[in-house]
Amino acid sequence: MISSLFRVALRNLNILVGLAFAGVLMLALVTTIYGLVTEPAAPTAEHEFHREHKPLKLASDGPFGRFDQQQLQRGFQVYKEVCAACHSLRLVAFRNLEDLGYNEAEVKAIATQWAIQQPSINPETGEPATRANIASDRFPLSFPNDIAARAANNNAIPPDLSLITKAREGGAAYIYSLLTGYQNQPAELVHKFPGAKTPEGLHYNPYFPNLNIAMPPPLTSNDQVTYQDGTRATIDQMAKDVSAFLVWTAEPNLQTRHQAGLATILFLLIFSLLTYGAYRNIWRGVKH
Repeated sequence: MISSLFRVALRNLNILVGLAFAGVLMLALVTTIYGLVTEPAAPTAEHEFHREHKPLKLASDGPFGRFDQQQLQRGFQVYKEVCAACHSLRLVAFRNLEDLGYNEAEVKAIATQWAIQQPSINPETGEPATRANIASDRFPLSFPNDIAARAANNNAIPPDLSLITKAREGGAAYIYSLLTGYQNQPAELVHKFPGAKTPEGLHYNPYFPNLNIAMPPPLTSNDQVTYQDGTRATIDQMAKDVSAFLVWTAEPNLQTRHQAGLATILFLLIFSLLTYGAYRNIWRGVKH
């Protein structure tokens, strides 16, 4: 009898505790909603002046997209001559460049002539050393460590670009917009938000989430690089080409995946037609 009463009391206590907990949560929810309605968040410069990325159409877009090898080679050239000094490609090997149409000798030359060599160890002294890159090596890091990277880039660490189009919302369109979006800070912004003036050493870019980016404009003038295929290297063209190249670094098997997907769809379509034909043949003349 006592045990039964104890269980009933314990159950009632659990119910009361649960109701109290639910009540506290409901009160917090109502208080939060009331606060948002009566005292909405103050507008910020980031909210009002940040822009969505520009539209960008690439040959690799869509379920039937294919890489444009010439564009990828141009994009690699922009990376090599403009971006590689600060941004690494630690997940890409030199030999992967054969997918862009470079032959074995060209890949070997690119690896050997790369400005940054591979870290190594001197076998005679055991001290740190460097050696020339070979085709099987991945692209070497642009800086030996984060401290060196910060020291050279206004205390900011340049991100690795291997997966950048997967890591940023908007992908290639975001990269393209960022590269072409540098501008002077609008006077309207400074007037409305005096505390949001671009700090010394940063650069205004409305496509960057907080509007101010440590990276100086990398593409500063037309013909900054000279394309081997004769294409005019405008700032817009260079931004498109390097964005396309970074789509490839992030997903080099994209074209193969598209082809496999198309083959699968065709197989399922043919299989469905054959199955329907067999069904019609087997059940022909049978009333349902």
